[in-house]
Amino acid sequence: MENTEDIRPKRREPAALDAFDRKILAALAADADQSYAALGEKVGLSPPAVHERVRRLKRSGVIRDVVARLDGTSVGKPLTAFMHVEAAGWGKSERLMQIARFPEVEEMHSVAGDASMILKVRMENPQALEFLLGQIHAVPGVHGTKSYIALSTYLDRPVQADVTVGWPAVPFSSE
Repeated sequence: MENTEDIRPKRREPAALDAFDRKILAALAADADQSYAALGEKVGLSPPAVHERVRRLKRSGVIRDVVARLDGTSVGKPLTAFMHVEAAGWGKSERLMQIARFPEVEEMHSVAGDASMILKVRMENPQALEFLLGQIHAVPGVHGTKSYIALSTYLDRPVQADVTVGWPAVPFSSE
């Protein structure tokens, strides 16, 4: 059995978030490029109070990054695919984490089911996907993949901090 303790992230206790924190997080998720004054107006706090809360949220790890979300097509990577990776064993291992070195891999998820891991990848074209598949198959322990090319993306949003109760908030329509 491979020791993976040093590569597993430590679980954090959920942060205690109040209504102001959730409003700030929702506003930042919608537009992280706004001033503390604009955030304060939206959530009903002074700019210094918002600044202090944002600093606390960053320090506690609730806010992991502040990044620009790029449009794949605009940067020459219009093809999005999801890849099920079948591997020896289950879960995160040093060998499987070698897949993270490929810049085309945007997300890696350990999953329950018929695959060990699901990847979200973004590529230039099908030939680039084929090349990446060859590289992933060369990773020790990988013995199969299944790929699904996204034809259209209807929803791509960040974590929603202001949603705290069960779903569905809006009844489903049969239309």
